Amino acid sequence: MQHRHLVRRPASPAPYGRGQSPSPLEELERAFLALAQGPAPLTFPAHLVCEEPDREFWPVDRVRAQLAHPSTSAELRERTWQEVVRRARRLGAPWDVVAVAMSVPVLRRMLARLRRPQHLERAEMEQEALAGVASALRAVELGVERPDRELFRAADRAVHRLVYAAWRQVNREAAFEAVEFVDARSGVGGDEAPSELTVLAQAVQLRVLDVAEARLIARTRLAGEPMSRLAVERGVSVRQLYRHRNAAEEHLAAHLRHRLAGRRTRPSE
Repeated sequence: MQHRHLVRRPASPAPYGRGQSPSPLEELERAFLALAQGPAPLTFPAHLVCEEPDREFWPVDRVRAQLAHPSTSAELRERTWQEVVRRARRLGAPWDVVAVAMSVPVLRRMLARLRRPQHLERAEMEQEALAGVASALRAVELGVERPDRELFRAADRAVHRLVYAAWRQVNREAAFEAVEFVDARSGVGGDEAPSELTVLAQAVQLRVLDVAEARLIARTRLAGEPMSRLAVERGVSVRQLYRHRNAAEEHLAAHLRHRLAGRRTRPSE
């Protein structure tokens, strides 16, 4: 005999204080809960997400809570997502809102795992993730296996592109400052142009980076070689290589910022 795992519906979010505005996820959540908890709540066949439901139809917020619960089987998740995507594509509003809102629990976990530079706002990441889901929802083939995976992958790619671009900006700014710092310390000037390679070479000498990390940055950032080529050479996936480069660049940028801060706090000689 199978046990029922009935999940409580989420409460309505608290009102915002003065001067506060909802983030993109919060704004979507309010629209979703308005559909689910209004006078005539939007409902969904409960048997698609629960083997032994207590009623024939559930409000969509309860369906989402059950969908995200660990006890829900892969088969039930598949049935639910297939029907949600089908309704969004064929019926349009409000099911397109519901379909994107169903992804919110996964998007929150995804965004929480990502480190971001200070200048990149969380709201911008949320907006990019939602745009990725909405775009994939319009493009995913009806009846394809695991349509939810297509939506989540699209969001993941969109957010990672945004975060990588933000870190590149931070690291480039740190590298340009470091070039000036290195050249000032070494007496380079006149007609000699500062070089980011100088920074990488010194980072290797100081064991901030290893040779492979420095070459990865130099070949992809400075020489413009495609990551796919280096991934084949090193026998890793492109995504793994992006993560490796991002970690190396963060390490290098932190080291350079530390050196620059120390330099600036010393009394002038």
